[in-house]
Amino acid sequence: MWLYAEIKTLGDIPRHYARTTPDAPAIIDADGPQTFRELDEASNRVANALLALGVARGDRVAFLGKNTARYFELLFGVNKADAALLPLNWRLAAPELSSVLVDATPTVLIADREFGELAETVVTQSGLDCRVIGFDAADPAHAELGLLMAAASADDPGIEVDPWSTSILMYTSGTTGIPKGVKLSHQGYLFLRLSEHLEPSFDYTASDIMLTVMPLFHAMGVGLSLQAIYNGAAVAVYPMPTPGQLIELIARDRPTLLPIVPTVIQMLLDHPDAASADYSSVRLVVYAGSSISPHTLQRAITEMGCDFLQFYGGTETAAGITFLRPADHKLDDKTLLKSCGSPLPLIDIRVTDAEGREVGIGEVGEFLIRSPSLTTGYFNKPEVTAEAFDGGWYHSGDAGYRDANGYLYIVDRVKDMIVSGGENVYSTEVEAALSQLAGVQLSAVVGIPDEKWGERVVAFVVADPAANLTEEAVIAHCRTLIAGYKVPKQVNFVEALPLTASGKVMKRQLVASFTAETV
Repeated sequence: MWLYAEIKTLGDIPRHYARTTPDAPAIIDADGPQTFRELDEASNRVANALLALGVARGDRVAFLGKNTARYFELLFGVNKADAALLPLNWRLAAPELSSVLVDATPTVLIADREFGELAETVVTQSGLDCRVIGFDAADPAHAELGLLMAAASADDPGIEVDPWSTSILMYTSGTTGIPKGVKLSHQGYLFLRLSEHLEPSFDYTASDIMLTVMPLFHAMGVGLSLQAIYNGAAVAVYPMPTPGQLIELIARDRPTLLPIVPTVIQMLLDHPDAASADYSSVRLVVYAGSSISPHTLQRAITEMGCDFLQFYGGTETAAGITFLRPADHKLDDKTLLKSCGSPLPLIDIRVTDAEGREVGIGEVGEFLIRSPSLTTGYFNKPEVTAEAFDGGWYHSGDAGYRDANGYLYIVDRVKDMIVSGGENVYSTEVEAALSQLAGVQLSAVVGIPDEKWGERVVAFVVADPAANLTEEAVIAHCRTLIAGYKVPKQVNFVEALPLTASGKVMKRQLVASFTAETV
Protein backbone atom coordinates (compact mmCIF):
# COMPACT_ATOMS: atom_id res chain seq x y z
CA MET A 1 0.00 0.00 0.00
CA TRP A 2 2.77 2.44 0.92
CA LEU A 3 5.51 3.74 -1.35
CA TYR A 4 8.10 2.56 1.17
CA ALA A 5 6.71 -0.35 3.19
CA GLU A 6 9.19 0.16 6.02
CA ILE A 7 8.05 3.77 6.63
CA LYS A 8 5.13 3.41 9.04
CA THR A 9 5.87 6.39 11.32
CA LEU A 10 7.63 9.71 10.86
CA GLY A 11 10.68 8.41 12.71
CA ASP A 12 11.03 5.75 10.02
CA ILE A 13 11.77 8.40 7.35
CA PRO A 14 15.36 9.19 8.45
CA ARG A 15 15.87 5.49 9.25
CA HIS A 16 14.95 4.57 5.66
CA TYR A 17 17.20 7.10 3.98
CA ALA A 18 20.09 6.53 6.40
CA ARG A 19 20.05 2.99 5.03
CA THR A 20 19.37 3.70 1.33
CA THR A 21 21.04 7.09 0.64
CA PRO A 22 23.02 7.87 3.82
CA ASP A 23 25.25 10.56 2.31
CA ALA A 24 22.51 12.47 0.48
CA PRO A 25 21.67 15.91 1.90
CA ALA A 26 18.57 15.94 4.09
CA ILE A 27 18.60 19.38 5.74
CA ILE A 28 20.47 22.51 4.62
CA ASP A 29 21.08 25.73 6.51
CA ALA A 30 23.68 28.50 6.63
CA ASP A 31 26.22 26.03 8.04
CA GLY A 32 25.83 23.65 5.11
CA PRO A 33 24.10 20.30 4.54
CA GLN A 34 23.24 17.59 7.04
CA THR A 35 23.08 14.10 5.53
CA PHE A 36 20.35 11.57 6.16
CA ARG A 37 22.81 9.48 8.19
CA GLU A 38 23.61 12.51 10.37
CA LEU A 39 19.92 13.39 10.73
CA ASP A 40 19.07 9.82 11.74
CA GLU A 41 21.86 9.67 14.34
CA ALA A 42 21.04 13.13 15.74
CA SER A 43 17.36 12.22 16.10
CA ASN A 44 18.40 9.01 17.89
CA ARG A 45 20.40 11.11 20.36
CA VAL A 46 17.39 13.39 20.91
CA ALA A 47 15.16 10.37 21.58
CA ASN A 48 17.61 8.76 24.01
CA ALA A 49 18.22 12.05 25.82
CA LEU A 50 14.47 12.59 26.28
CA LEU A 51 13.95 9.03 27.48
CA ALA A 52 16.72 9.55 30.04
CA LEU A 53 14.87 12.64 31.28
CA GLY A 54 11.77 10.53 31.88
CA VAL A 55 9.73 11.45 28.81
CA ALA A 56 7.14 8.70 28.45
CA ARG A 57 4.94 7.26 25.72
CA GLY A 58 2.39 9.86 24.58
CA ASP A 59 4.00 12.82 26.38
CA ARG A 60 4.19 16.20 24.68
CA VAL A 61 7.58 17.85 24.11
CA ALA A 62 7.25 21.55 23.26
CA PHE A 63 9.57 23.56 21.03
CA LEU A 64 9.77 27.36 21.12
CA GLY A 65 12.01 28.81 18.45
CA LYS A 66 12.24 30.11 14.92
CA ASN A 67 12.98 27.90 11.93
CA THR A 68 16.19 25.94 12.35
CA ALA A 69 17.72 22.82 10.83
CA ARG A 70 17.63 21.31 14.33
CA TYR A 71 13.81 21.32 14.26
CA PHE A 72 13.81 18.09 12.28
CA GLU A 73 16.20 16.40 14.70
CA LEU A 74 13.69 17.26 17.42
CA LEU A 75 10.64 16.16 15.43
CA PHE A 76 12.04 12.78 14.45
CA GLY A 77 13.72 12.28 17.83
CA VAL A 78 10.58 13.08 19.81
CA ASN A 79 8.63 10.69 17.58
CA LYS A 80 11.23 7.92 17.98
CA ALA A 81 10.69 8.27 21.75
CA ASP A 82 6.95 7.72 21.05
CA ALA A 83 6.09 11.25 22.18
CA ALA A 84 4.45 14.12 20.29
CA LEU A 85 6.13 17.36 19.26
CA LEU A 86 4.31 20.51 20.33
CA PRO A 87 5.60 23.36 18.11
CA LEU A 88 4.77 26.69 19.77
CA ASN A 89 3.97 29.91 17.93
CA TRP A 90 6.71 32.27 19.13
CA ARG A 91 4.64 35.24 17.95
CA LEU A 92 2.09 34.71 20.72
CA ALA A 93 2.14 36.81 23.87
CA ALA A 94 3.08 35.17 27.18
CA PRO A 95 -0.55 34.75 28.40
CA GLU A 96 -1.50 33.13 25.08
CA LEU A 97 1.43 30.72 25.24
CA SER A 98 0.61 29.92 28.86
CA SER A 99 -2.93 28.95 27.89
CA VAL A 100 -1.54 26.57 25.25
CA LEU A 101 0.78 24.98 27.80
CA VAL A 102 -2.02 24.58 30.34
CA ASP A 103 -4.07 22.78 27.70
CA ALA A 104 -1.25 20.65 26.25
CA THR A 105 0.64 19.90 29.52
CA PRO A 106 4.08 19.23 28.01
CA THR A 107 6.70 17.59 30.23
CA VAL A 108 9.62 19.29 28.49
CA LEU A 109 9.93 22.64 26.71
CA ILE A 110 12.95 23.11 24.44
CA ALA A 111 13.53 26.82 23.84
CA ASP A 112 15.96 28.67 21.60
CA ARG A 113 18.13 31.14 23.49
CA GLU A 114 16.20 34.05 21.93
CA PHE A 115 13.06 32.84 23.73
CA GLY A 116 14.65 31.42 26.89
CA GLU A 117 13.28 34.09 29.20
CA LEU A 118 9.83 33.86 27.62
CA ALA A 119 9.88 30.08 28.06
CA GLU A 120 10.66 30.35 31.77
CA THR A 121 7.91 32.96 32.17
CA VAL A 122 5.17 30.96 30.48
CA VAL A 123 6.05 27.76 32.34
CA THR A 124 5.88 29.67 35.63
CA GLN A 125 2.57 31.26 34.64
CA SER A 126 1.12 27.89 33.62
CA GLY A 127 2.04 26.28 36.93
CA LEU A 128 3.18 23.11 35.16
CA ASP A 129 5.93 20.75 36.20
CA CYS A 130 7.68 21.24 32.87
CA ARG A 131 11.44 21.24 32.44
CA VAL A 132 12.85 24.03 30.23
CA ILE A 133 15.88 22.98 28.18
CA GLY A 134 17.96 25.63 26.49
CA PHE A 135 18.78 25.43 22.82
CA ASP A 136 21.00 27.73 20.80
CA ALA A 137 20.55 27.73 17.04
CA ALA A 138 23.81 29.65 16.65
CA ASP A 139 25.87 27.33 18.89
CA PRO A 140 23.89 24.10 19.45
CA ALA A 141 26.85 22.11 20.79
CA HIS A 142 27.23 24.29 23.88
CA ALA A 143 23.61 24.72 24.95
CA GLU A 144 21.92 22.28 27.33
CA LEU A 145 20.18 20.33 24.59
CA GLY A 146 23.46 19.90 22.74
CA LEU A 147 25.18 18.64 25.89
CA LEU A 148 22.36 16.17 26.56
CA MET A 149 22.56 14.91 22.99
CA ALA A 150 26.34 14.55 23.17
CA ALA A 151 25.99 12.38 26.26
CA ALA A 152 23.22 10.25 24.75
CA SER A 153 23.65 7.18 22.56
CA ALA A 154 23.45 7.51 18.77
CA ASP A 155 21.87 4.06 18.60
CA ASP A 156 18.24 3.75 17.60
CA PRO A 157 16.07 3.53 20.75
CA GLY A 158 14.10 0.78 19.06
CA ILE A 159 10.72 1.73 20.49
CA GLU A 160 7.68 0.45 18.62
CA VAL A 161 5.39 3.37 17.84
CA ASP A 162 1.68 3.07 17.04
CA PRO A 163 1.17 4.63 13.56
CA TRP A 164 -2.13 6.12 14.74
CA SER A 165 -0.56 7.84 17.75
CA THR A 166 -0.05 11.60 17.69
CA SER A 167 3.18 12.69 16.02
CA ILE A 168 2.56 16.44 16.20
CA LEU A 169 0.15 18.37 18.41
CA MET A 170 -0.35 21.58 16.47
CA TYR A 171 -2.44 24.46 17.73
CA THR A 172 -4.63 26.29 15.24
CA SER A 173 -3.84 29.85 14.24
CA GLY A 174 -6.81 31.19 16.14
CA THR A 175 -8.58 32.98 13.26
CA THR A 176 -11.86 31.47 14.49
CA GLY A 177 -11.37 31.84 18.23
CA ILE A 178 -9.25 30.29 20.98
CA PRO A 179 -6.58 28.00 19.45
CA LYS A 180 -7.30 24.28 19.62
CA GLY A 181 -4.75 21.46 19.80
CA VAL A 182 -5.01 19.41 16.62
CA LYS A 183 -3.77 15.83 16.98
CA LEU A 184 -1.95 14.78 13.80
CA SER A 185 -1.01 11.12 13.54
CA HIS A 186 1.93 9.45 11.82
CA GLN A 187 -0.53 7.53 9.66
CA GLY A 188 -2.34 10.71 8.64
CA TYR A 189 0.84 12.33 7.35
CA LEU A 190 1.90 9.16 5.55
CA PHE A 191 -1.52 8.69 3.98
CA LEU A 192 -1.12 12.09 2.32
CA ARG A 193 2.19 10.91 0.89
CA LEU A 194 0.38 7.91 -0.65
CA SER A 195 -2.33 10.19 -2.03
CA GLU A 196 0.30 12.46 -3.59
CA HIS A 197 2.03 9.54 -5.28
CA LEU A 198 -1.26 8.51 -6.88
CA GLU A 199 -1.56 12.07 -8.23
CA PRO A 200 -0.15 12.29 -11.81
CA SER A 201 1.00 15.92 -11.43
CA PHE A 202 3.07 15.21 -8.33
CA ASP A 203 6.71 14.75 -9.29
CA TYR A 204 9.03 15.45 -6.34
CA THR A 205 12.37 13.63 -6.63
CA ALA A 206 15.47 13.10 -4.50
CA SER A 207 17.27 15.76 -6.56
CA ASP A 208 14.86 18.49 -5.44
CA ILE A 209 15.65 21.14 -2.85
CA MET A 210 12.75 22.77 -1.00
CA LEU A 211 13.27 26.20 0.54
CA THR A 212 11.30 26.30 3.80
CA VAL A 213 10.88 29.78 5.26
CA MET A 214 7.26 29.39 6.34
CA PRO A 215 7.11 28.93 10.13
CA LEU A 216 7.49 25.32 11.21
CA PHE A 217 4.89 25.79 13.96
CA HIS A 218 2.39 26.03 11.13
CA ALA A 219 0.84 23.16 9.15
CA MET A 220 2.04 24.50 5.80
CA GLY A 221 5.67 24.82 6.86
CA VAL A 222 6.07 21.39 8.44
CA GLY A 223 3.62 19.59 6.13
CA LEU A 224 5.38 20.58 2.91
CA SER A 225 8.81 19.96 4.43
CA LEU A 226 7.76 16.42 5.34
CA GLN A 227 6.42 16.07 1.81
CA ALA A 228 9.93 16.77 0.49
CA ILE A 229 11.89 14.73 3.05
CA TYR A 230 9.63 11.70 2.57
CA ASN A 231 10.65 11.70 -1.08
CA GLY A 232 14.36 11.92 -0.30
CA ALA A 233 14.62 15.59 -1.25
CA ALA A 234 16.60 18.12 0.75
CA VAL A 235 15.02 20.92 2.76
CA ALA A 236 16.84 24.24 3.10
CA VAL A 237 15.39 25.83 6.23
CA TYR A 238 15.67 29.40 7.49
CA PRO A 239 13.70 31.83 9.66
CA MET A 240 11.28 33.95 7.66
CA PRO A 241 13.39 36.51 5.76
CA THR A 242 12.46 39.89 4.36
CA PRO A 243 11.45 39.86 0.68
CA GLY A 244 14.91 41.14 -0.27
CA GLN A 245 16.61 38.46 1.81
CA LEU A 246 14.36 35.80 0.28
CA ILE A 247 15.42 36.87 -3.21
CA GLU A 248 19.06 36.52 -2.10
CA LEU A 249 18.43 33.09 -0.52
CA ILE A 250 16.83 31.78 -3.70
CA ALA A 251 19.80 32.96 -5.77
CA ARG A 252 22.29 31.43 -3.30
CA ASP A 253 20.71 28.08 -2.35
CA ARG A 254 19.17 27.41 -5.79
CA PRO A 255 16.01 25.67 -4.56
CA THR A 256 13.77 23.87 -7.03
CA LEU A 257 10.64 23.96 -4.82
CA LEU A 258 9.40 27.18 -3.22
CA PRO A 259 6.39 27.06 -0.85
CA ILE A 260 5.13 30.56 0.03
CA VAL A 261 1.85 32.31 0.80
CA PRO A 262 0.18 34.77 -1.62
CA THR A 263 1.20 37.73 0.56
CA VAL A 264 4.87 36.83 0.02
CA ILE A 265 4.30 36.39 -3.73
CA GLN A 266 2.93 39.93 -3.83
CA MET A 267 5.89 41.24 -1.83
CA LEU A 268 8.40 39.56 -4.16
CA LEU A 269 6.71 41.03 -7.22
CA ASP A 270 6.64 44.53 -5.72
CA HIS A 271 10.22 44.49 -4.37
CA PRO A 272 12.65 47.06 -5.90
CA ASP A 273 14.96 44.19 -6.93
CA ALA A 274 12.17 42.17 -8.58
CA ALA A 275 13.44 42.82 -12.10
CA SER A 276 16.88 41.37 -11.34
CA ALA A 277 15.69 38.47 -9.14
CA ASP A 278 17.00 35.08 -10.26
CA TYR A 279 14.31 32.38 -10.09
CA SER A 280 15.96 30.15 -12.71
CA SER A 281 16.45 27.25 -10.26
CA VAL A 282 12.81 27.23 -9.14
CA ARG A 283 10.69 24.78 -11.08
CA LEU A 284 7.61 24.95 -8.85
CA VAL A 285 6.05 27.54 -6.56
CA VAL A 286 3.61 25.95 -4.11
CA TYR A 287 1.19 28.45 -2.59
CA ALA A 288 -1.73 28.40 -0.17
CA GLY A 289 -2.99 30.08 2.97
CA SER A 290 -5.16 32.87 1.56
CA SER A 291 -6.76 34.07 -1.65
CA ILE A 292 -4.78 35.58 -4.49
CA SER A 293 -6.14 37.72 -7.29
CA PRO A 294 -5.95 36.30 -10.85
CA HIS A 295 -4.08 39.46 -11.91
CA THR A 296 -1.35 38.90 -9.30
CA LEU A 297 -1.14 35.20 -10.18
CA GLN A 298 -0.86 35.92 -13.91
CA ARG A 299 1.89 38.41 -13.19
CA ALA A 300 3.77 35.97 -10.94
CA ILE A 301 3.63 33.16 -13.52
CA THR A 302 4.96 35.50 -16.18
CA GLU A 303 7.68 37.20 -14.12
CA MET A 304 8.95 34.21 -12.14
CA GLY A 305 8.94 31.90 -15.14
CA CYS A 306 8.13 28.61 -13.39
CA ASP A 307 5.19 26.33 -12.71
CA PHE A 308 2.69 27.12 -9.95
CA LEU A 309 0.66 24.73 -7.82
CA GLN A 310 -1.99 25.78 -5.32
CA PHE A 311 -3.31 23.54 -2.59
CA TYR A 312 -6.19 23.77 -0.18
CA GLY A 313 -6.08 22.33 3.30
CA GLY A 314 -5.78 23.25 6.94
CA THR A 315 -4.24 22.17 10.20
CA GLU A 316 -6.91 19.51 10.60
CA THR A 317 -6.10 17.97 7.20
CA ALA A 318 -2.30 17.84 7.86
CA ALA A 319 -1.64 19.83 4.63
CA GLY A 320 -3.00 20.01 1.10
CA ILE A 321 -5.94 17.85 0.05
CA THR A 322 -6.69 19.58 -3.28
CA PHE A 323 -4.37 20.69 -6.06
CA LEU A 324 -4.81 23.40 -8.65
CA ARG A 325 -2.24 21.77 -10.84
CA PRO A 326 0.40 23.48 -12.97
CA ALA A 327 -1.57 22.61 -16.11
CA ASP A 328 -4.60 24.38 -14.60
CA HIS A 329 -2.72 27.68 -14.30
CA LYS A 330 -3.88 29.03 -17.64
CA LEU A 331 -3.10 32.71 -18.06
CA ASP A 332 -6.19 33.30 -20.18
CA ASP A 333 -8.63 31.66 -17.75
CA LYS A 334 -9.19 34.05 -14.86
CA THR A 335 -12.07 32.00 -13.52
CA LEU A 336 -10.00 28.84 -13.15
CA LEU A 337 -7.20 30.80 -11.50
CA LYS A 338 -9.64 31.56 -8.68
CA SER A 339 -10.11 27.84 -7.96
CA CYS A 340 -8.34 25.88 -5.22
CA GLY A 341 -8.34 22.86 -7.54
CA SER A 342 -9.85 19.42 -7.20
CA PRO A 343 -9.34 16.70 -4.57
CA LEU A 344 -6.29 14.47 -4.53
CA PRO A 345 -6.83 10.73 -5.04
CA LEU A 346 -8.45 8.95 -2.07
CA ILE A 347 -9.79 12.26 -0.66
CA ASP A 348 -13.52 12.97 -0.65
CA ILE A 349 -15.04 16.46 -0.45
CA ARG A 350 -18.76 17.18 -0.34
CA VAL A 351 -20.43 20.61 -0.57
CA THR A 352 -23.49 20.72 1.68
CA ASP A 353 -26.11 23.09 3.02
CA ALA A 354 -26.79 23.75 6.71
CA GLU A 355 -28.89 20.56 6.92
CA GLY A 356 -26.11 18.40 5.47
CA ARG A 357 -27.68 18.00 2.01
CA GLU A 358 -25.39 18.19 -0.99
CA VAL A 359 -25.96 21.35 -3.02
CA GLY A 360 -25.98 21.62 -6.78
CA ILE A 361 -23.24 22.67 -9.18
CA GLY A 362 -22.38 26.32 -8.62
CA GLU A 363 -24.31 26.53 -5.34
CA VAL A 364 -22.47 27.68 -2.23
CA GLY A 365 -22.25 25.33 0.72
CA GLU A 366 -19.79 24.13 3.35
CA PHE A 367 -16.89 21.85 2.41
CA LEU A 368 -17.09 18.51 4.24
CA ILE A 369 -13.94 16.39 4.02
CA ARG A 370 -13.30 12.67 4.48
CA SER A 371 -9.77 11.29 4.48
CA PRO A 372 -7.52 9.11 6.66
CA SER A 373 -5.15 12.09 6.79
CA LEU A 374 -7.57 14.02 8.98
CA THR A 375 -6.83 14.86 12.58
CA THR A 376 -7.78 12.21 15.09
CA GLY A 377 -9.43 14.97 17.12
CA TYR A 378 -8.82 18.02 19.27
CA PHE A 379 -6.70 17.48 22.36
CA ASN A 380 -8.75 17.52 25.57
CA LYS A 381 -11.84 18.68 23.67
CA PRO A 382 -14.15 15.71 22.95
CA GLU A 383 -17.21 17.96 22.60
CA VAL A 384 -15.50 20.20 20.03
CA THR A 385 -14.29 17.09 18.18
CA ALA A 386 -17.82 15.70 18.09
CA GLU A 387 -19.13 18.99 16.68
CA ALA A 388 -16.48 19.08 13.94
CA PHE A 389 -17.09 15.51 12.71
CA ASP A 390 -20.26 13.94 11.41
CA GLY A 391 -20.11 10.28 10.41
CA GLY A 392 -16.44 10.55 9.50
CA TRP A 393 -16.89 13.83 7.62
CA TYR A 394 -14.99 16.87 8.88
CA HIS A 395 -16.83 20.20 8.81
CA SER A 396 -14.15 22.54 7.45
CA GLY A 397 -16.01 25.80 8.08
CA ASP A 398 -15.09 26.88 4.53
CA ALA A 399 -17.88 28.01 2.24
CA GLY A 400 -17.55 27.41 -1.49
CA TYR A 401 -18.88 25.65 -4.53
CA ARG A 402 -17.97 23.04 -7.16
CA ASP A 403 -18.15 23.75 -10.88
CA ALA A 404 -19.26 21.37 -13.63
CA ASN A 405 -15.68 20.15 -14.13
CA GLY A 406 -15.18 19.25 -10.47
CA TYR A 407 -13.08 22.27 -9.53
CA LEU A 408 -13.67 23.75 -6.09
CA TYR A 409 -13.87 27.46 -5.29
CA ILE A 410 -13.67 28.95 -1.81
CA VAL A 411 -15.83 32.01 -1.33
CA ASP A 412 -15.42 32.57 2.42
CA ARG A 413 -15.21 31.10 5.86
CA VAL A 414 -18.74 30.18 6.91
CA LYS A 415 -18.27 32.33 10.01
CA ASP A 416 -16.95 35.25 7.94
CA MET A 417 -20.02 35.47 5.73
CA ILE A 418 -21.73 38.82 6.21
CA VAL A 419 -25.53 39.03 6.37
CA SER A 420 -26.53 42.56 5.48
CA GLY A 421 -30.17 43.47 5.02
CA GLY A 422 -31.05 39.79 4.70
CA GLU A 423 -28.56 39.24 1.86
CA ASN A 424 -25.48 37.01 2.07
CA VAL A 425 -22.25 38.85 1.30
CA TYR A 426 -19.05 36.85 0.86
CA SER A 427 -16.11 38.94 1.94
CA THR A 428 -13.78 37.32 -0.59
CA GLU A 429 -16.01 38.52 -3.44
CA VAL A 430 -15.75 42.11 -2.22
CA GLU A 431 -11.98 41.70 -1.70
CA ALA A 432 -11.66 40.43 -5.27
CA ALA A 433 -13.36 43.61 -6.51
CA LEU A 434 -11.07 45.76 -4.38
CA SER A 435 -7.98 44.00 -5.75
CA GLN A 436 -8.85 45.20 -9.25
CA LEU A 437 -8.44 48.85 -8.27
CA ALA A 438 -5.00 50.25 -9.04
CA GLY A 439 -3.25 51.25 -5.83
CA VAL A 440 -4.92 48.63 -3.60
CA GLN A 441 -2.14 46.39 -2.30
CA LEU A 442 -4.07 44.35 0.27
CA SER A 443 -7.62 44.37 1.58
CA ALA A 444 -9.89 42.68 4.08
CA VAL A 445 -13.65 42.94 4.34
CA VAL A 446 -15.64 42.30 7.52
CA GLY A 447 -19.15 42.64 8.84
CA ILE A 448 -19.75 45.18 11.60
CA PRO A 449 -22.94 45.02 13.72
CA ASP A 450 -25.47 47.57 12.48
CA GLU A 451 -28.91 48.41 13.88
CA LYS A 452 -30.43 48.96 10.44
CA TRP A 453 -28.78 46.29 8.31
CA GLY A 454 -27.89 43.70 10.93
CA GLU A 455 -24.32 43.89 9.63
CA ARG A 456 -22.73 46.47 7.38
CA VAL A 457 -19.87 45.81 4.99
CA VAL A 458 -16.63 47.52 6.03
CA ALA A 459 -13.35 47.35 4.11
CA PHE A 460 -9.81 47.71 5.42
CA VAL A 461 -7.37 48.67 2.68
CA VAL A 462 -3.59 48.84 2.49
CA ALA A 463 -2.97 51.30 -0.35
CA ASP A 464 0.03 52.51 -2.28
CA PRO A 465 0.62 56.04 -0.93
CA ALA A 466 1.37 57.28 -4.44
CA ALA A 467 -2.12 56.28 -5.59
CA ASN A 468 -3.83 58.89 -3.37
CA LEU A 469 -6.91 56.71 -3.02
CA THR A 470 -9.98 58.05 -1.27
CA GLU A 471 -12.92 56.29 0.33
CA GLU A 472 -15.21 57.74 -2.32
CA ALA A 473 -13.04 56.40 -5.15
CA VAL A 474 -12.91 52.91 -3.65
CA ILE A 475 -16.67 52.76 -3.15
CA ALA A 476 -17.33 54.08 -6.67
CA HIS A 477 -15.01 51.42 -8.10
CA CYS A 478 -16.80 48.64 -6.24
CA ARG A 479 -20.19 49.82 -7.52
CA THR A 480 -19.05 49.06 -11.07
CA LEU A 481 -18.25 45.43 -10.24
CA ILE A 482 -20.59 44.13 -7.52
CA ALA A 483 -24.17 44.55 -6.34
CA GLY A 484 -25.00 47.58 -4.24
CA TYR A 485 -25.63 45.60 -1.05
CA LYS A 486 -22.11 44.15 -1.33
CA VAL A 487 -20.37 47.50 -1.70
CA PRO A 488 -18.51 48.61 1.46
CA LYS A 489 -20.40 51.18 3.48
CA GLN A 490 -17.09 52.36 4.88
CA VAL A 491 -13.43 52.12 3.87
CA ASN A 492 -10.61 52.32 6.40
CA PHE A 493 -7.07 52.86 5.13
CA VAL A 494 -4.47 51.08 7.25
CA GLU A 495 -0.71 50.62 7.05
CA ALA A 496 -0.90 46.84 7.49
CA LEU A 497 -3.35 44.03 8.13
CA PRO A 498 -2.98 41.69 11.12
CA LEU A 499 -1.86 38.34 9.72
CA THR A 500 -1.41 34.86 11.11
CA ALA A 501 1.80 32.95 10.39
CA SER A 502 0.11 31.37 7.37
CA GLY A 503 -0.72 34.76 5.87
CA LYS A 504 -4.40 34.72 6.78
CA VAL A 505 -5.97 37.98 7.90
CA MET A 506 -7.14 37.95 11.52
CA LYS A 507 -10.55 39.44 10.82
CA ARG A 508 -11.72 39.08 14.41
CA GLN A 509 -8.97 41.50 15.36
CA LEU A 510 -10.11 43.99 12.72
CA VAL A 511 -13.69 43.81 13.97
CA ALA A 512 -12.56 44.21 17.58
CA SER A 513 -10.35 47.21 16.80
CA PHE A 514 -13.06 48.87 14.72
CA THR A 515 -15.67 48.32 17.44
CA ALA A 516 -13.33 49.68 20.11
CA GLU A 517 -12.64 52.81 18.08
CA THR A 518 -16.33 53.54 17.49
CA VAL A 519 -17.55 52.94 21.05
